[in-house]
Amino acid sequence: MNIVQNPTNTEAVKEIKSSNNNAQDGIYTLVTSYGESYQTFCDMMTDGGGWTLVASVHENFMAGKCTVGDRWSSQQGNLGGGGVDYPDGDGNWANYATFGLPDGATSDDYKTPLNLWRNSSLQRFRTNNSILNQQGGNLFSLYKLFPVTYNVGRCPKDNGPTVPVVYDLGSPARTASFYSPDVTDQFTPGYIQFRSINNERAPLALCPGMKIEKCNAEHFCVGGGGFFPEADPKQCGDFAAYDFNGYGTKRGNSAGKEITEAAVLLFYR
Repeated sequence: MNIVQNPTNTEAVKEIKSSNNNAQDGIYTLVTSYGESYQTFCDMMTDGGGWTLVASVHENFMAGKCTVGDRWSSQQGNLGGGGVDYPDGDGNWANYATFGLPDGATSDDYKTPLNLWRNSSLQRFRTNNSILNQQGGNLFSLYKLFPVTYNVGRCPKDNGPTVPVVYDLGSPARTASFYSPDVTDQFTPGYIQFRSINNERAPLALCPGMKIEKCNAEHFCVGGGGFFPEADPKQCGDFAAYDFNGYGTKRGNSAGKEITEAAVLLFYR
């Protein structure tokens, strides 16, 4: 899993596709403007291809949330040196940290091997309004503008940008179907929302497939900050409260097992 900070690298992936229209999905080696080479997975099929995998978010072990592997929230969480005095968690949405290799992006535990990602996808969707260009060029710059930090603001006035998506696989109804029918009135599917803050002022970095209408983002969004006050330390981790009323039950506030065990892959173009 890599966060690619040099936006020109995505141009290189598009150049690969434009020079070889038959280029296939796979792991490619790119070179930064500093001459450093690295490998990343590229989607060469969706909407003409040219997409670079820049991050993968999943809960590596729901029973051990906010332990080693919860890279997008906190590997210490509310305990072990974390807590209210650790508001940024590990801060990986807005720093230069990189993790692992692309072929491990979905396989910390029981996830699908990356080479099978297309046929194993629950949904695939994309924005078409160049949202990152409007926010500084990449996720790094966006999360500098909208920090994923406990007590950074209030819901809903301090939530981040929301943009509609185009589905290549799935639909708004399919998005809603992964979550408990008790809580689907709390979001509108068919969007991506960046930084949604919950009732207790804990931010979630990304809401994949929906915009949040109420302030319980911990049940639908991924990648939290460093502290979740409610039910401390029950809400924590990269999928903070997907299992709030039981693992995979899709009752109360719990998401279904299928989405709880999924990985969220983020691509640039």
